[in-house]
Amino acid sequence: MGKSARSLKSERALLLTAALAAMLLPLNSTMIAVAIPDIARDFGGDAGSATWLVGGYLIAMASLQPLAGKLGDRFGRRPLILGGLAWFAAASLGAALAPSLPVLIAFRLQQAVAGALAFPNALAVVREVLPAERRGAAFGTLGSAIALAAAAGPPLGGALVELGDWRAIFLVNLPWVGLTLLLALHTVPAGLGGQRRGRFDGVGVVVLTGLLAGWAWFLNPGDVPAWVVPAGLVAFGITLVVFLRYELAHPDPVLQPRLLRVRPFAAATAATGLSNLALYGTLLAVPVLLSQRSGWSSGEIGMTLAALSVPMVALSPVGGRMSDRLGRRTTATAGLVLLGGAMLPLAVAGRGVSVPLLVGSLICAGAGLGLSNPPLQAAGLEALDPRDAGVGSGLFSTGRYLGGIAAASLVAASVTGEGGGDYVTLFALAAAAAWLSAVLATVLPGRPRLVPASVQEAAQTRFS
Repeated sequence: MGKSARSLKSERALLLTAALAAMLLPLNSTMIAVAIPDIARDFGGDAGSATWLVGGYLIAMASLQPLAGKLGDRFGRRPLILGGLAWFAAASLGAALAPSLPVLIAFRLQQAVAGALAFPNALAVVREVLPAERRGAAFGTLGSAIALAAAAGPPLGGALVELGDWRAIFLVNLPWVGLTLLLALHTVPAGLGGQRRGRFDGVGVVVLTGLLAGWAWFLNPGDVPAWVVPAGLVAFGITLVVFLRYELAHPDPVLQPRLLRVRPFAAATAATGLSNLALYGTLLAVPVLLSQRSGWSSGEIGMTLAALSVPMVALSPVGGRMSDRLGRRTTATAGLVLLGGAMLPLAVAGRGVSVPLLVGSLICAGAGLGLSNPPLQAAGLEALDPRDAGVGSGLFSTGRYLGGIAAASLVAASVTGEGGGDYVTLFALAAAAAWLSAVLATVLPGRPRLVPASVQEAAQTRFS
């Protein structure tokens, strides 16, 4: 075998390792949605409390992913990938054995922390090892694998719960991580990263985590004295202002607020967060809604959610090609209008929605998301200087997570009310978020322009 053939073989092995590591986060983000009613039932709680398994996971990922890449810059990629994968396996085993909901949430948070260490560094290894002429195709493959994992989560989770119980969705991670670790030991080279020095924005990470948790709590504060929420809002506002001023002054901030002054980037980031609110609100509410009806198994619920996830993945390449031809604004707006239209029947029917109407709405919502996500990502990152692609991707990703965090809190507040929950209000908020995101999409540029390779890579490896 010639040297070039051996090089290609090693690159493919490395790409497989990175894909398996990167797929863990989106798979575990969506797979658990089907199991939330079963988890709540097993622990004698309500589905609203169990949605913190999703909200807490998203908060941890949003806070730590920007820092994890910088840790790899300083301490090396390989130790963080191997350590993150091993920690993810241990956290998954702990979650599968959890005796109570608080313990399960604690291990779920550890899953997110461990995954946040491995995910950005696995992508960085591909960027650093593969030559420029093959890098674009590699990141396209990674983007497809990440999207496939997110789409496969609900039906896979439903099948696992049906075959065993909800603990199986955590145990399935063990062979997956075991294989990924074995591959990583042989394919991830030592010596990557580990050279950069500078001040860590540790304070920014801690404050960002607190702000995200506060955001989630304000949307569902529970039964607290009347003065607590106003006082908390004042404290939140003051902390946010101080945080933004601190980040603007930091030489290497965890987030870069000045990028929000770029109008297309700010619009794309906000539109993505709002569309993600509609996505996660539906993804989390539908399993609870169907579990309240007799005769619905977890497997059937998972397959119903596939009506949302499969079109989203299948139409993403179509959305990308349409936006290249028709422009970012036209394609993103059309997709988000379709998403908003799909939410309206659910908002009108509420918990009494018929199965055919529900499935039809999910298909249209998934199609709208599939069409709108690529142009939103591309338009936002194209608006930035290529040197800001990395930090811009982090800020864009945080905007996306904010929508998911808000959705988890709103679902928690909506599904635990009298009469089985207030699904009319929940789906109405999802519809409003989708329509507002469509309005924001009209601010995007009308025609695409040449995208630097660094920006393409950043856009291709973001997920819902």
